[in-house]
Amino acid sequence: MGTAISIDVREPFVAASALDDVIAWFHDVNRRFSPFREDSEVSRVGDGRLSIDDASPEVRAMFTLADELRARTDGYFDPGGFRDDGRPDPTGVVKGWAVDEAVNRLRVAGARNVQVNAGGDLVAAGHAEPGRGWQIGIRHPDDATAVAAVLEVADAAVATSGLYERGGHIRDPHTAAVPAGLRSLTVVGPTLAIVDAYATAAFAMGEQGIEWVARQDGYGALGITAGDRVVWTSLVERLLLAPAG
Repeated sequence: MGTAISIDVREPFVAASALDDVIAWFHDVNRRFSPFREDSEVSRVGDGRLSIDDASPEVRAMFTLADELRARTDGYFDPGGFRDDGRPDPTGVVKGWAVDEAVNRLRVAGARNVQVNAGGDLVAAGHAEPGRGWQIGIRHPDDATAVAAVLEVADAAVATSGLYERGGHIRDPHTAAVPAGLRSLTVVGPTLAIVDAYATAAFAMGEQGIEWVARQDGYGALGITAGDRVVWTSLVERLLLAPAG
């Protein structure tokens, strides 16, 4: 999946076999969805070797979800929009969906307090310890060792979009320009598949993306503007422990 994945299970613990199942799940997702593997279903759909109708139900579902989110965000989230080869590509929603499913599998195995983190985007279920949620640091754009804010969440997904690690990989699909209004944008909501897409879309919108997220029921945002202001919506305000000074 092109990123590191960590799994943190607190009491009640689960059997090692449950963790093995989740790790196998991520490998299977990579095998079917990786655009870097010529034998993946996504690659074979993209170059016409496999009809979308003959793909697995999960692959068909991700193509459908990518299309739905493209429409819901007025095209600001378009996972295939800037592929050099122009192939259809749903992988922008796959990481979040895979993490959501991993947490569901751990819950079925008996976990109640668990965090699964994929490259900084995560689902935090339950609590880190009795009476305390999971404390999530939002990286400062200028310093990987510093945080711009700290959120305390329980039963929530968190995803951050920005340009400080991968350069201009996010663009406004309507102008092809790299967004300039925000340095980073973090979105909080119920499922990572949607939260991750919303973070990308809202970042591409610039500062207006923060208010766009606020209008989505059940979602909140915290942004760092080009002028280094830290701004947030009412939902995030309830979760905020330590904004930047």
